[in-house]
Amino acid sequence: MSDPNLPVVRTVKALRAAVAAWRAEGLRVALVPTMGYLHAGHLSLVALGKARAERVVASLFVNPTQFAPSEDFEAYPRDEARDAALLAGTGCDLLYAPTAAEMYPAGFATTVTVAGVSATMEGAARPIHFAGVATVVAKLLIQAGPDVAIFGQKDYQQLAVIRRLARDLDLPVEIVGGETVREPDGLAMSSRNVYLSAHERARAPALNAALRKAAEALRAGASVADVEAAGLAALQAASFAPVDYFEVRDPDDLSRLGPGPIDRPARILAAARLGKARLIDNWAT
Repeated sequence: MSDPNLPVVRTVKALRAAVAAWRAEGLRVALVPTMGYLHAGHLSLVALGKARAERVVASLFVNPTQFAPSEDFEAYPRDEARDAALLAGTGCDLLYAPTAAEMYPAGFATTVTVAGVSATMEGAARPIHFAGVATVVAKLLIQAGPDVAIFGQKDYQQLAVIRRLARDLDLPVEIVGGETVREPDGLAMSSRNVYLSAHERARAPALNAALRKAAEALRAGASVADVEAAGLAALQAASFAPVDYFEVRDPDDLSRLGPGPIDRPARILAAARLGKARLIDNWAT
C-alpha cells in the first residue's frame, strides 16, 4: 500500500492521462526515475525536479533486464509504502509504479543499446547492464514525455549513456544530472549500502577518499597511470575485493586519458566490492 497523500498510477495509460492534464494547464513536467528504497540522494533529485518544473513524477520500478542472473535482483531492497511516504514529503506530485508485465508485456522483443560510452567500466563488469538501463529509460521517457528528466551523478557512466540515448533518438527532453549526496564521512548514498555490515560500513569511505586523493594528485601533475595504480592499491588495502576498475576518463565521452600527466578536466570513476555490496563512485578533478 502506498501513501494516501501521493497519487499512484500503475499503467502507461493512467500516467499519460495525468501528464496530459498538466500539459493542458501549461505546466512543465519533470521525471525522476528510481528503483526505489529511496534515500536523501533520490529526494534531492525530486527537489531538483521541483526547481525545474511545476509537476514532478517519480517512477519506481526495479528493472529486471539490467540484472544478470548472478546479481541481486531478487534481494534488491523494496518498500513501496516507505518510498511513497518519503516522496509525499518532498512535494512529489505523482508516483508511477508499473508492474513488470506493464513494462514488458508478453511478446516484448526490443532492446535499446548505446555503443561506445557503454562499452567499458560498468559495461565490461556487467555486460548486459546498460542494454537493460537504456531500454527501460527509453520506455520511461516515451511513456511520461517529460520536459526534463533527473538522474544522479553517482551513476556517472549511466548518466552519460542516457544523455547519448536522448541525443541520438532526438527525444525532446532535457537530461539533468543531480549532485551525489554523501554521508558525513564521504560515502555516496546508495540503496545497496544496506548490504554493508558494521565493519564494512566503517571501511566503505575509503572509496571516496581514494577518489579525492587521486583528483588532488592529478591536479598536482601526477601521471594518470600512477594515479590509477595508487587508487587500485588503496582500495585493495582497505579490503575491497575485487576492484572492478579505478580509471581516469574524459568527463564527456568517457574515453581514456593519460597515461601521463594531464592538463584538462577529468572524471575519476571506480567500482569495487566490499562484502555483499558493490559500491560505485566518481570524482571530478
